[in-house]
Amino acid sequence: MNPINNAQFIGSFTQSESCPDSQMPEYAFIGRSNVGKSTLINYITGRKTLAKVSRTPGKTQLINYFLINNTWHLVDLPGYGYARVSKTMRSSFEKMIKTYLEKRTQLSCLFVLLDGSIGPQKIDMEFIGWLGKKQIPFSIIYTKTDRETKNKIHANIKAIQQELSKNWAELPKQFVSSSTKDIGKDDILNFIQEINEQLL
Repeated sequence: MNPINNAQFIGSFTQSESCPDSQMPEYAFIGRSNVGKSTLINYITGRKTLAKVSRTPGKTQLINYFLINNTWHLVDLPGYGYARVSKTMRSSFEKMIKTYLEKRTQLSCLFVLLDGSIGPQKIDMEFIGWLGKKQIPFSIIYTKTDRETKNKIHANIKAIQQELSKNWAELPKQFVSSSTKDIGKDDILNFIQEINEQLL
């Protein structure tokens, strides 16, 4: 594994056109607004406060860029779903996210975060279906896997995989993560390193 020795905040942007003019590979993270995205980002980067953790879902409202090891960008995208914002703002977020995902050629992989402590959610399945139609490369990271028993987490993940299998002949790469139990970090970073080695 290539450890993260340097992680710095680059800036926040309202649209993909304003994002850094760089050819570095990008790895974006997205999920429902209460899935634990900031916690995961802080965990895999080894920085407790790199991404702002809030008890109020939907705090990420911009495209946040972080430079990792001076070789690739980690991109924190606004969450989708249950954020306590107006319909107008939610529509604006959706447009911002979809424009970034469709037009950002530097995007090497999108990590979609799914709550492993519950079963398949309609909004997640719909978003993943849209990714498939747009042929956007993505992987799945299961979060909150320390909140239930191993058997329950296994059953939830299996149910999600079965739901995905209805529309996918081959499922994307998947990772199980837990910051409290220190699970998944190495696997995720190794995967990113493998892609970087092919690109850089």
